[in-house]
Amino acid sequence: MPLKQREQQIAEAEELLGDRLAQASFAKGLFFGTFANRKLLDYPNLAADTATLALVDELRRYCQAEIDPVAIDRDAMIPQRIIDGLGRLGMLGACLPAECGGRGLSQTQYCRLLEVLGGHCASTALFVNAHHSIGPRAIVLFGTPEQQQRYLPKLATGEWISAFALTEPEAGSDAANVQTTATPTEDGRGFLLNGTKRWITNGGIAQVLTVMARTPVPSSSLSPGERAGVRGGKTIGGQPETKITAFLVTPDMPGFEVVEARMPKCGVRGSATGRLAFHNMFVPKENVLGQLGKGLRVALTVLDFGRVTFGATCTGAAKFCLQRASRHAATRVQFGEPIGTFELVKEKLAFMNAGAFAIEAATYLTAALIDSGEDDYMLETAMLKVFATDTLWRIINDTIQIFGGKAYFTDEPYERMMRDARINMIGEGANDVLRAFVALVGMRDVGLELKGVLDALSSPLKHFSKLGGFAGRKLEGLFRSPEVRVHHSELEPEAARLGHTVSTFGSNVERLLRTYREEIVERQYQAGRIADAAIELYVSSCVLRRLDALLSLPLGEGSAAADRSRAIPPSPLVGEGRGEGNGHLKSAIASDLIAGRYYLRSAERRIRRALADLWDNDDALATQAANAVLP
Repeated sequence: MPLKQREQQIAEAEELLGDRLAQASFAKGLFFGTFANRKLLDYPNLAADTATLALVDELRRYCQAEIDPVAIDRDAMIPQRIIDGLGRLGMLGACLPAECGGRGLSQTQYCRLLEVLGGHCASTALFVNAHHSIGPRAIVLFGTPEQQQRYLPKLATGEWISAFALTEPEAGSDAANVQTTATPTEDGRGFLLNGTKRWITNGGIAQVLTVMARTPVPSSSLSPGERAGVRGGKTIGGQPETKITAFLVTPDMPGFEVVEARMPKCGVRGSATGRLAFHNMFVPKENVLGQLGKGLRVALTVLDFGRVTFGATCTGAAKFCLQRASRHAATRVQFGEPIGTFELVKEKLAFMNAGAFAIEAATYLTAALIDSGEDDYMLETAMLKVFATDTLWRIINDTIQIFGGKAYFTDEPYERMMRDARINMIGEGANDVLRAFVALVGMRDVGLELKGVLDALSSPLKHFSKLGGFAGRKLEGLFRSPEVRVHHSELEPEAARLGHTVSTFGSNVERLLRTYREEIVERQYQAGRIADAAIELYVSSCVLRRLDALLSLPLGEGSAAADRSRAIPPSPLVGEGRGEGNGHLKSAIASDLIAGRYYLRSAERRIRRALADLWDNDDALATQAANAVLP
């Protein structure tokens, strides 16, 4: 083998062996069986942010006085006066730059506001989230200065509403399967868009839309004259190669059609979900958002932000249910006793309490991760979205069960909340698709490392240091679990258990990859189990961080300590007055500590069950049963 080729192979092997773990995000590190303490932030202390607390209080008062979720659901429309009011409050431009008329809030601060909306009216929360989180956000992140100055000021006030048009008949969770085309014009001035979009929130009422469409890939082999006009490009099998590009579109463009402005639907009826069509719609090249052919990056980036706000709205709804269900269980008497004394009801309340606490912990720690400037958080946001929406669905279901027949009628909010919550597990990435994503992306770097080790074994002397490092890490894992650091000794038992579970998870991931190798991509039963365990591990890590923060809260006398307690938003079990006085503060912290500890212990059991099912399951029989009913 020529020396140059050998040196190239050595360099490639060293890259595979040396950098995979160092470059991994916190969540990806879990798949290696490691706990990257420095990559998991401390739980954010929101107490000093008095400006955001004031905004939260102002928004809560506005919701109670002006937003009627029953009427919005019944009329299938959010009144214009509500939209105008949200604009005056700054909700519609919360995270937009101040120089463009926005409030310039961080993701963490914005989540505090979305939590309020999520606990009050899901339709309004969805409207705001679709307008703000995935509309103007794309312009902030990828727009030119000219685009930002043109669109953001009116979007920030709500004078203009935005929409994000990605979904099509053939492109749902498979975002890369967009079929809408954008054909370059002969004169090079722009593109002609043709295609349809459906299920677009705000689509029929928006003044600015981010539209995803396929554009030809320019060929580097074309002459300068051919490349000057945008036509022409690469071909694959005789067909033009295309990639997705993001465009800024306005409904006054000739060829823009609103096929259906408000599609009747199961829940979140107040939001306007539309169908659109584009008929040779000319879009000037100045309206390309980001780089040509990089639209999928635009889409996936803004979806990360939207998934975090899912956590915030789910937190608000979960707290609402927990507060109402616990009060009902304490006062509803059956068989001579309050139903809250029965263990099957206690079991539901315990899950709801722990689940609400965990959703909140994961939401604000993930939001803080984005605010910290880290650029790799796609796994964490996907994990949060799956966990928050799945957990809220069970919380609402358990709330209905605790209320019984009373919850089934429309004079109570729970049947509406059930209808509203169902879309959460479908929108912005269906949960099963995200489970497969979490498992495969998480295991990818572990698999590449193992492949690098196998390749290096062919020349062990040349890669002795790399192989030694790998072997040392594996041997250390056999005798010692990764250290999970906490500030307070009271949490050391929970930290030790979490570290042991992380180590066990990493060993199972490696064993699974050795067993299936490349075939793991097709093993979705197994991928689902790995994803479920990984999600619980990530959320457990967030919960432990939040418990550590709780124990750091000062309990001194006076209103200062009470104000600082608001760093942890109120627990519904102790009512709205948890921040008033030292006694309430102690009671709230004690309640939250119990909820967090119960989540950690129950999550550990679920993780152990998922890992055991990797090696003892009925997958073959499940496939046979499914195939028996498939046509």
